[in-house]
Amino acid sequence: MTQKTAHPEEILSTARALRATIGQDFHERLMEDVFTDAARVADRVVRRPGQIKTVDLDRKVDRIVTSKVWGLPLMVLLFAVVFWLTIVGANTPSGWLETFFLDLAYPFLRDGAASIGMPWWLSGFLIDGVYLATAWVVSVMLPPMAIFFPMFTLLEDFGYLPRVAFNLDSTFRKSGAHGKQALTMMMGFGCNAAGVVATRVIDSPRERLIAIITNNFALCNGRWPMQILLATVFLGGLFPAYIAGLVSAAAVVGVAVLGVLLTFIVSWALSRSVLKGEVSTFSLELPAYRPPRLWQTIYTSLIDRTLIILGRAVIFAIPAGAVIWLSSNITIGGTSIAAHLVTFLEPFGLLIGMNGVILVAFLVAIPANEIIIPTVFMLTVLVTGAEGIGYDPGVLFEAEGAAVKNLFAAGGWTVLTAVSVMLFSLIHNPCSTTIYTIFKETRSGKWTALAALLPVVMGLAITFVVAQIWRVVAA
Repeated sequence: MTQKTAHPEEILSTARALRATIGQDFHERLMEDVFTDAARVADRVVRRPGQIKTVDLDRKVDRIVTSKVWGLPLMVLLFAVVFWLTIVGANTPSGWLETFFLDLAYPFLRDGAASIGMPWWLSGFLIDGVYLATAWVVSVMLPPMAIFFPMFTLLEDFGYLPRVAFNLDSTFRKSGAHGKQALTMMMGFGCNAAGVVATRVIDSPRERLIAIITNNFALCNGRWPMQILLATVFLGGLFPAYIAGLVSAAAVVGVAVLGVLLTFIVSWALSRSVLKGEVSTFSLELPAYRPPRLWQTIYTSLIDRTLIILGRAVIFAIPAGAVIWLSSNITIGGTSIAAHLVTFLEPFGLLIGMNGVILVAFLVAIPANEIIIPTVFMLTVLVTGAEGIGYDPGVLFEAEGAAVKNLFAAGGWTVLTAVSVMLFSLIHNPCSTTIYTIFKETRSGKWTALAALLPVVMGLAITFVVAQIWRVVAA
């Protein structure tokens, strides 16, 4: 087959006809764009008298932050600071919200219900169930997101996040995933639902699915409080006081790092099985560093991310609170449904290093990870009959200090129990908000089911193996 080549006069004639059709304005705009681009390039590469070349400063910074030696350590250090500020900074506003919702509003609502003669079952269902679960979710979830997302958006506006993708691109490519998955994984540390939405930056449908399915392994802010509590009470308590805090912090960081490793491993497995395919190539442009846009950052992080995700979480927390209260107050044969479930799941729970109370707590708290520990405390009191702690049966509550250790002791918790719960909390199914977001993004029941069930199977298998090894070593 021969290829016909256009004659230069034909090309010129076509160009003239196009210009005549479109008009002089198009030609002028085209030339203006050309000269604007040329001026922009000249500003970056030509030094004028008394002018400091911005590109030189960018390159000097990039030699450090994208260095094979310093790039990853600096990235880990920077995000460690972000996580630390999120966790520490959220303590005070979370305390304020808990004081308002639990110490002030909750007794006021209960007294108000009693004063108008509301039946105990209705006030219990609405106030002790629905209201308390929602209050817990807002108190625990809102402050960390309101701190993490603005800091994450500032790094994005500053131009650092493309450097994160650059540093991790080769590792993700080796695991069969997309380099931009580094950004969605980092977003998942704030909230997995937000991380799932962030996968829209990945053009390849196959690699986007890998990022969606594995985002659950990023330890979201709803799981950090439980990790810190268990590491402090059980792991830090094994060491002298002067290093207990360091050991606890190292344990929590270790769990988060394990989540990153699982992200790579599962991405590699998916890319060679149900999501087999070639790794796509993409051009990663490192933009110039620039001052963050404060008001746009506040709007994007608080409105588009924090409040929207919180709203979804509240929607799912409402039925969770209802189920928790109903299962704890509806009895069969004189025993509550929750207690029956605990007894039924106890043998399997012990087999994987946990117990029936913990499994029931994970089950009823699928809508929100934030209420797992309060549910564990409530179920422990319900099953063991412990007195002087908490409120009425089926009412979520928070314990502090010695009361926490007493509750864990009453529930038969050991170091193995704490380690198993920390591992299962990292790996188990996404919360309802994330599952719903996955379905909205994929429009597929098949991929949503895989994203929800794969972590559960992995969590049960890993905790089973750890429990057996632990018991063999301890024997």
